[in-house]
Amino acid sequence: MTINLQPKTDRGRWIFGLCAIFSIYTIYYLLFQDSPMAEHINRKMRHIIKFGATFAVYLLGTFYLGKLKDEWMDLLWHTIHISGLVVIVSIGLFDWMFGMVSMPTKLFAASIQEFLISPVLYVGMGIINRKVL
Repeated sequence: MTINLQPKTDRGRWIFGLCAIFSIYTIYYLLFQDSPMAEHINRKMRHIIKFGATFAVYLLGTFYLGKLKDEWMDLLWHTIHISGLVVIVSIGLFDWMFGMVSMPTKLFAASIQEFLISPVLYVGMGIINRKVL
């Protein structure tokens, strides 16, 4: 007897994707971002953790939105995430190679990373595409 965890409808897929993204977001904030231990992690490892969490959300969204019938949602998801990832990876690489970046640049990268990892974009795309909700 096998159990199929993949929902059959677009709405079910969308909700399953939302739960997965929300789980990554919650785990990231509980175990890393808001943890007092995060200050003791070296700078490069923090970059890797942030990139890994953001990339995991991107992959989950790609997986669940790619199964939906509306291709524009998939294209929008890729465009926003790849653009954001290019910006924050560029800032991170500059930080690794040439030293610390300025505080406004760090805050800019953090706000982009926050937007990419949060479920807000995923929910917004679901609201725009009413037939999913």
